[in-house]
Amino acid sequence: MQISSRFTIAVHILTAIEVLKGQMLLNSETIAGSVGVNPVNIRNIFLMLKKAGLIKVQRGGNGGVSLARPIDEITLLDVYLAVDSVEVGKLFHFHENPNASCPVGRNIHQVMDGRLLEIEMAMEEKMKSMKLSDIIGDTEKCISLESV
Repeated sequence: MQISSRFTIAVHILTAIEVLKGQMLLNSETIAGSVGVNPVNIRNIFLMLKKAGLIKVQRGGNGGVSLARPIDEITLLDVYLAVDSVEVGKLFHFHENPNASCPVGRNIHQVMDGRLLEIEMAMEEKMKSMKLSDIIGDTEKCISLESV
């Protein structure tokens, strides 16, 4: 199973909000132009990010979106969990019908389930150590290199 693209889109959104703030009105249309998706997709992810307390959305002509927390307090795990990338404990989709009359098929879940959960937990632990501030800093370095 693949992690939903909502995760990478959400990281893109949060990075754009910080890097582009003050340069333009940041709304679903302008951010959709950066991400390369329909503004409806961006609005749906905005709702998830807002519900998780990661962004603030102001409606109206002078509205827009801004970060609700400092960038060094937002982890990639926060983003991952906010956009329901994968149901908890379900990163790996196990094949549905292993053959119970086969000794491997009969035992593969027992052998693999704990290991797969351990892998998922390790990934989430690593995501906790990666901050939005790291992503933004690296993005700003790339932008500054382009102007050289």
